[in-house]
Amino acid sequence: MKPILPPLFPAVIVLAMLAGCGQPSAEVPPSEPRIDGDSVVFPQGNGAVDKLGSMTLSQVPTPAFRLNGRLTWNEDRTVRIFTPFAGRVARILVQPGDRVKRGQALAVISSPDFGQAQADARRAESDYALAAKNLARLTELEQHGVAPLKDLQSAEADQSRAQAELARTRERLKLYGSRAEGVDQTYTLTSPVAGTVVEKNINPGQELRPDQMLANGPALFVVTDPESLWVQLDATERDLAEIKLGQQIAIRSPVYHDEDFIARVDAVSDFLDPATRTIKVRASLNNAHHRLKAEMFVTAELRGSKTMQLQVPAKSVFFQGEKYYLFVDNGAGKYTRRQVTIGDEQQGSVEVRDGVAAGEKIVTDGALMLQQILQPRRVQK
Repeated sequence: MKPILPPLFPAVIVLAMLAGCGQPSAEVPPSEPRIDGDSVVFPQGNGAVDKLGSMTLSQVPTPAFRLNGRLTWNEDRTVRIFTPFAGRVARILVQPGDRVKRGQALAVISSPDFGQAQADARRAESDYALAAKNLARLTELEQHGVAPLKDLQSAEADQSRAQAELARTRERLKLYGSRAEGVDQTYTLTSPVAGTVVEKNINPGQELRPDQMLANGPALFVVTDPESLWVQLDATERDLAEIKLGQQIAIRSPVYHDEDFIARVDAVSDFLDPATRTIKVRASLNNAHHRLKAEMFVTAELRGSKTMQLQVPAKSVFFQGEKYYLFVDNGAGKYTRRQVTIGDEQQGSVEVRDGVAAGEKIVTDGALMLQQILQPRRVQK
């Protein structure tokens, strides 16, 4: 007995055969993104959306900004010593690194010029002694009516001039630290301050001339107090509003990794360096531990006056046509380009001062891809 087939069975078989003879149906690719003004809109299912990363903006504490600089000697506690007299170096009494007291001898110089100053003082003493004796003699004679008054007056004037010359020559020798009573032509170069000898530019037997040293050469000795240093920093115009006199700053050196040394801002320059367009800032630093050295390169961290700000990853912002932009994630596959005003960049983040607000969602990964999609199509229009 033959099976009874339903009336529609032949038609089903024919359709199945026709389907088997055709090619397998391919998936329809999602449509291309469309441009809507400054926005890129992706249709649902477009895989490019998965390559984009986003974040929601929020106010964060203002990070400290950094300035580059170097350490120098504290010039208020530093003296550069030259010789006031020409001569030849006879002896050197100190070396770099030696601690010296105020008035301590540094070197001995044989100087005919200093010998002349000594001779002037001795001659002034003799002249004064002679003028004083002459005045005493004429005073006694005038009292007995033997010497005229005009001779007495002339002797008084001579004695006054001799006394003034003696005082001048003595003070000159005292100024240069000489207490010798004779003429030995030996000038002793001394330190006017207590401190450490940090530089020596003098050799035994060297011929010295004050005019040559002041014009071309370095100081013979540099004495300073290394327990106090200056920090010379370079700031930009944009940093100027955040730098205040008396402000405490954290100084860091690559030698000591992340250790902070506290300094205080003492001076801010009144002008910009025309070559570098920077402002010189000077701070003072206590170096009682002697760990920091002059001419070290350092960085200074300063906390700005603003307490909160918007920070975005630096890679989310791009530069186009002399302006800065980023993309805002509007949801549902729509991304809008937004012009922004940026501030400082530090440690991979950029301050955004205008253009977006807290709570908005921005693109952090793929901003340049969106710009490449947006720009050619806008040009074609």
